Amino acid sequence: MSGSDVRTPKDLADYCRTLAERARKASYRLAQARGDTKDRWLHLCARYLSERQDEILAANRLDLDKAQQLGLSPALRDRLLLTPARIQALVASLEAVRHLPDPVGRVLASEVRPNGLRICKVAVPLGVIFFIYESRPNVTVDAAALSLKSGNAIILRGGSEALASNRVLHTLMQQALHDTGLPTDAVQLVDRTEREAVGYLLRLPEYIDLVIPRGGEDLIRRVVAEARMPVLKHYKGNCHVYVHADADLDMALEILVNAKCQRPGVCNAAESLLVHQAIAPFFLPRAAAALRAQSVEIRGCARTRQLVPDAREATEEDYAAEYLDLIISVKIVDSLDEAIAHINTYGSRHTDAIVTQSLQAAQEFTSRVDSAAVMVNASTRFHDGFEFGLGAEIGISTDKFHARGPCGLAELTTYKYIVLGHGHVRL
Repeated sequence: MSGSDVRTPKDLADYCRTLAERARKASYRLAQARGDTKDRWLHLCARYLSERQDEILAANRLDLDKAQQLGLSPALRDRLLLTPARIQALVASLEAVRHLPDPVGRVLASEVRPNGLRICKVAVPLGVIFFIYESRPNVTVDAAALSLKSGNAIILRGGSEALASNRVLHTLMQQALHDTGLPTDAVQLVDRTEREAVGYLLRLPEYIDLVIPRGGEDLIRRVVAEARMPVLKHYKGNCHVYVHADADLDMALEILVNAKCQRPGVCNAAESLLVHQAIAPFFLPRAAAALRAQSVEIRGCARTRQLVPDAREATEEDYAAEYLDLIISVKIVDSLDEAIAHINTYGSRHTDAIVTQSLQAAQEFTSRVDSAAVMVNASTRFHDGFEFGLGAEIGISTDKFHARGPCGLAELTTYKYIVLGHGHVRL
């Protein structure tokens, strides 16, 4: 019987414990699953997504109608939206993960000691992952795909605004688990909307090995404060584009508009623009016109507002903000040093970019900016697991332990030492 078939206990704590217990049992079986069986599950999920597209889109329309009634912003509704193109992108992502090597069982290091003992360091699953996220039902599939391919059971807690979409996606993934003989409790969905459910699950370290929150800063801080198991996190994505004095201004304009406007509601969208004072009079009016054409609101420093009179005054809060909307903060800086200092002060260590034709400036920027990804002459939007060749990602970590940047298959494993002897005893 699958986790979704459980008659929900009246007591929420019992319900959450049941989910976690089932995930732990499933994780033991899943850790032994063959790579070709996991790959068949991924292939079936991709097939079922395509075959049941109409059902998925109908459920998504229910969520979108509810989001409209709740007054969610256009950017947040875009995060929630599924389209035929986005479903096909999910299909492609599943197939990409399927074709990646199985990360479980990799020999990371091997050495024969002088006494004849062979010491092997081998990649193994983490165990059970509790994944908390908001909107973006496509993440439901990506997270489950990466978790199962890396041998981990996963408990999915999506936002209530995406519940109808997530239920359909979860059902088809469980059908694929059943059809491949894998434990159906390896992918479970928290089907109750009470906020307290998260708290109960965060207090079950005997069953859950890692929690990954993916959402707003308030959510992540709450999880960090309450979790009794390790947390893989980033608090926010305040990403910068710095246009250096030696930049190709046409290139800079194209990168800026893409970084800010292609999908403003995601964590790797640019929220801040820094412009060197030497090129600001030539670049900023062009940039403002291009951003204005995309309905972007500009909040700038005093010098910015002299060149862009309709810009609003930027505050300290603006420089540190993750807007996730069509708003950008702008500051004119006098030097590369000032740009780097601004980023390291106000940034979130997520993604920061420099546009320059100076190799020296690029090298200095990449070595001194302390972020998970530093881009040279490329949009911040490329900081993404799929774009990095990971097939998909379960999130982007701004931590330094145990993973940083896009978290794909390798980041969802740990390791154990396997020691092979021939009757060895220690003297």
